[in-house]
Amino acid sequence: MELNKFILAIITSEPDKVSGGGTPVFISRNIEEQDNIATILARVTEGVIHDLGNGVYILIKH
Repeated sequence: MELNKFILAIITSEPDKVSGGGTPVFISRNIEEQDNIATILARVTEGVIHDLGNGVYILIKH
């Protein structure tokens, strides 16, 4: 069984907490927009949202 997991996207309302890399970063104006962006991306990509607890969500493909 192969277990490939990778980050599909980063969603944040605090852009100073993320930087660089090859993962797309979506910057929201507020928490509500952040939740909406993360939910839509999760549905489209069949990914799973993980809240890092610091204003940053990551979308993972399991």
